[in-house]
Amino acid sequence: MNDSYLNFVNSPFGARLARSVGLPKPEVLRRYRADQPEFGGLVALGAGREPHLLDALASLVASIGVTSVAHESAGLWVPLANRHGLMTGRFEAADSGSQGKLAALLFDASGIEDSTQLEPLHGFFHDTLRSLGKCGRIIVLGRPPESCATPRQWTAQRALEGFTRSLGKEARRGITANLVYVERGAENRVEATLRFFLSPRSAYVSGQVVRVAAGAGDETAPTFDWQQPLAGRRAVVTGAARGIGASIASVLAAEGAHVIGIDIPTARDALDATMRQLNGTALAFDIAAPEAPAQIAAALDEQGVDIVVHNAGITKDKTIAKMTEAAWQSVIDINLSAQERIDDALLAAGILRDGGRIIGVSSISGIAGNLGQTNYAASKAGVIGRVQSMAPHLRARGITINAVAPGFIETQMTAKIPMTIREAGRRMNSMSQGGQPVDVAQTIAWLAHPGSAGVSGQIVRVCGQSLIGA
Repeated sequence: MNDSYLNFVNSPFGARLARSVGLPKPEVLRRYRADQPEFGGLVALGAGREPHLLDALASLVASIGVTSVAHESAGLWVPLANRHGLMTGRFEAADSGSQGKLAALLFDASGIEDSTQLEPLHGFFHDTLRSLGKCGRIIVLGRPPESCATPRQWTAQRALEGFTRSLGKEARRGITANLVYVERGAENRVEATLRFFLSPRSAYVSGQVVRVAAGAGDETAPTFDWQQPLAGRRAVVTGAARGIGASIASVLAAEGAHVIGIDIPTARDALDATMRQLNGTALAFDIAAPEAPAQIAAALDEQGVDIVVHNAGITKDKTIAKMTEAAWQSVIDINLSAQERIDDALLAAGILRDGGRIIGVSSISGIAGNLGQTNYAASKAGVIGRVQSMAPHLRARGITINAVAPGFIETQMTAKIPMTIREAGRRMNSMSQGGQPVDVAQTIAWLAHPGSAGVSGQIVRVCGQSLIGA
């Protein structure tokens, strides 16, 4: 759907008017395009006391072909910087010339063990934040607090969450800020996550906390083609005929997957058209039907699948006093119970292969609740419960399970929302705009990535750091 206000204030006349009367001016977000470089510009690196992840950071910036500078005031003393082949320097806002000099700010806080050691965060971001360009990226790395050896270390590492989320709200101009906790031994599992958060693929993901866990065999990193990481993999996407589901299917196909799209029989024509464009396979099933899990398992049995994306969902909004039992049950059944039944069938028969990915689509309504959506919010909170409860049980098979929680996404559904509520949904986030279906799709593609084996049991909001549920 078209955001008229965003378009207007980014036109020459609208931009002048916005400046003169003080109107907010949302940034046109830079999103991934296959015909444009994914990475580029200058990246500033900073660190606290005894950084543990500098090797991973230095290796990453070198592999994606960007120039990195170690900021001398934030703990990266010259000998250490030289060991990693990094330039050193300071970035004072007054000396930076024009904005846009820096494309990203990366800070290794993994060595911080006490609240008194948090000061380098201030030194680094005080000097560099105003030199970060439009749609820039901020990533802070730390250790999972629950894995820390002492209460003081736990305290200091937990402090990073409030700090990073606040940066996301202060930076504006389309800049995102995210925190990645890297478990000891998981250094070889972090690159795919860092690439995602540095890339325009994460344009509408900000204020998020992601944990990367270690696993057996992490002494060697997985090998794959970064341009086609899903080549040779088969992905199932429910609700794939149109909207967010079609976008998910398109992105997964672009990354090399063979996509099997599932939707209800009445959407067969749209499903066929979508899958035809992607050279995919269309399966017309009503996932809420009792026989659907067995039918889906039978259709997939011969070749199996590697990725299952549970996107299908409906809304039937009413306050609970006015909601019929049928409206309650249909939303719970389609949005939640069908996922359980389908996964049970695919896992029991071994159709979802070891090392596979399960990704559910939740919602910020499942986190914060919403007026008139007790059924929908319950179903989406249930998706979160599935992810958190199943992750430990699937670990032995190398299967990860995660969910995305979209905020206000520009779709046919949100186009039907009354204008005042729609505008509030668009503006009440750090980006001051709604997201696009492709933002959800790109986040799912990252979770489906073979390099994301250390990311499981997590909920990633795709909401532009919405104030709702924050």
